[in-house]
Amino acid sequence: MTTDPTPQSAPARDTLERGHTRVAGFANAEMDFQLIRQLGAARYGGASIGECLALVRQIDDGVPASWVAAFAASAARQEADAAARAARSHAISARDQYLVACNSYRAAEYYSGVVDPQHIEFGRKSRECFLAAMRLQDDPFEVVSLPFGATPLPAYFLRPAQAPAGSGKTLLIASGYDGTLEETYLAYGRAALERGYRLLLFAGPGQMDTIRFHPGLPFIPDYERVTAAALDHLLARPEVDARRVALMGISFGGYFVTRSAVYDARIRALIANSPITDLHAYMASFAGFDPAAMPDANDIRLEDIGGLPADQVPAQTREAMRNLILRFGCKSFKEAYLRLREFRVDEHELARIRCPALGLVGSGEGAQPIAQFETFVRRIPGAAGHVFTAEEGADGHCQAGNLAHSAAVSLDWLDEVFAT
Repeated sequence: MTTDPTPQSAPARDTLERGHTRVAGFANAEMDFQLIRQLGAARYGGASIGECLALVRQIDDGVPASWVAAFAASAARQEADAAARAARSHAISARDQYLVACNSYRAAEYYSGVVDPQHIEFGRKSRECFLAAMRLQDDPFEVVSLPFGATPLPAYFLRPAQAPAGSGKTLLIASGYDGTLEETYLAYGRAALERGYRLLLFAGPGQMDTIRFHPGLPFIPDYERVTAAALDHLLARPEVDARRVALMGISFGGYFVTRSAVYDARIRALIANSPITDLHAYMASFAGFDPAAMPDANDIRLEDIGGLPADQVPAQTREAMRNLILRFGCKSFKEAYLRLREFRVDEHELARIRCPALGLVGSGEGAQPIAQFETFVRRIPGAAGHVFTAEEGADGHCQAGNLAHSAAVSLDWLDEVFAT
């Protein structure tokens, strides 16, 4: 969605109108989705619809650099406003504005190049604004480091301020390829806290929060090692009822949590949004072909990306290729897709999952995501599934356009599971 920049959107002084903001869409599909993602975050305090639409006037359709510049400037303004309000003891206003600034920095982080120093800068600024917001809200909050070899992994623990004493139901959430702990709090964490859940948001190697501090650490297929560290931490806490511990995965996190549930019986309920059982097939469907099968002569090495002709390979595509290669610890595009073959949960492994499971998918996500969702629901004993529709405004990836409805479907299901 965009603000219409045409002359008719700026009427003469004596013309009475409701306002000058007009709504239209980006022609570039990926950038349009990213805008919907930002607008959707308004439901839980992560954005202002008006500010997002105003920003689009400054963004060239499909040009990442213009997106980064617009959102980074907006984030800096929002952060300064939040700090000024905090200095005047307006805690609620400051908290709310820090959360908006946090998510604006995340939007700038998303489109900044993964090797650009600004990528880490924006990510850390997003985290700083989030921590500032957490200091101004009522739910008890802790920054957690999960031990993982020589590399501590980032996590946040929260519990509802009004939670009764003693142990209670708990939700762990892992995001995916480009989601962050802070965005996950806005998308699902606030909804979980409202429903009385203790909450652990955590990230593993290769994920956005981790590469802010450990940029050379690639994704790993055996994510159950990360989940085990998160569970070890949680189950040592007196606030956590071991009989009511659920694991949710968002986007690529749908693979992480499904894989983890195969190997760890401490998980008492599983939510995959959406279920990814074969990352290679999933990613090849986006590319429109299988780069793992391309001739070596056609492979694109990391050092070749900068020299690709801009009229044939847009900047957005070049950066996506570089991001994929680096974050999977590879040296070329073909090698990265070969590596993706290791990120797989086969049907026999799915059949080993014994906890209640829920798969979620949007009807507009495409044939491959829907096929993997169907495999998940069919092969896990007793698994439930839900397909979100366009009529609900939730047919897109991870229901970015209607987060409240997504939370209602997933957390109501979980409440019913734990009630029995």
